[in-house]
Amino acid sequence: MSFLWPRLLWLYAIVPVLVLTYVWILRRPARERVQYPTLELARVAAAAGGRWRRHVAAVLYLLTVCAVIFTVARPVAPVPVPDNRAVVMLSIDVSRSMMARDVVPTRLDAAKKAAVEFVHNLPRGAKVGLVSFSSYATLITPPTDDHDRVIQAINGLNLEFATAIGDGLLEAVYALPGRPRPPASLLPGLPPPPPPDADRLLPATVVLLSDGQSNRGTPPEDAATVARQLHVRVYTIGLGSPEGTFLELGGRGIFVRLDEETLKQIAEVTGGAYWRVSSAAELSRVYSRLGRVIGWRRTPVEVSGLAAVGVAALFLGTVATSLFWMHRLG
Repeated sequence: MSFLWPRLLWLYAIVPVLVLTYVWILRRPARERVQYPTLELARVAAAAGGRWRRHVAAVLYLLTVCAVIFTVARPVAPVPVPDNRAVVMLSIDVSRSMMARDVVPTRLDAAKKAAVEFVHNLPRGAKVGLVSFSSYATLITPPTDDHDRVIQAINGLNLEFATAIGDGLLEAVYALPGRPRPPASLLPGLPPPPPPDADRLLPATVVLLSDGQSNRGTPPEDAATVARQLHVRVYTIGLGSPEGTFLELGGRGIFVRLDEETLKQIAEVTGGAYWRVSSAAELSRVYSRLGRVIGWRRTPVEVSGLAAVGVAALFLGTVATSLFWMHRLG
């Protein structure tokens, strides 16, 4: 919180003066004495006033003065506003392990539903794209502000074989604006290209979801290095459990487990964060949290107008208290 006119905050120096003046008024001897005909009447009068009730109006008036000073100093607060420059890529694992039903109805269906909610929560104008990965990565939708197109693509995801986490991350990174894909001859050794000027790059994020272990393609740690050098923050989501589960395919059981360490490393290297979820509700909460971060930026905005509304409400409440609660209506 900052102020456009911070020097006016020196007016708070009058608050102690007002408090001391009020205390002095209460303690000075009365000029005229009031005689009560009976002690019983004096007791009733004292009980009706109360020891603290008589000070309520004064406290409220003091709070109103403090609020007025706060408002005239023109406070400025960081307010989240839509960032139309934001670009985010969703990279979703579509390997066969996503058929597992430990997440109802299936891991893939839960991932689809949460991803759709995430796209719905993005501010209008923010660009979002979609990559799926299994034994290879596929760019399904380049970054676009047509959110309905991306939602349709998410709902159309189908299962494939194997898991190539590194390829899924690289495909998403290279789909982002300003992140050129290196020549194919350079891909096997992965010498990352020189990072572009960070000031020229639009804010970019990748949200990667996987439920298994990478067993194909580019090593995930190499892909994370490329993402970091290209100024891409990666948030990773692990779906399932590190202990693993058995999945029945073609009449035989296949043991699948979540590689948490790899996903944690990707997030740590790129400055993102990692979450592990084991239910559709948890997955939805993670995507909702990301939706409140990605696509928004905090901008300093003067909030003196809002503060003035609060001051007006406080002042009216103070006046009402003085007139009605203190029994000062004629």
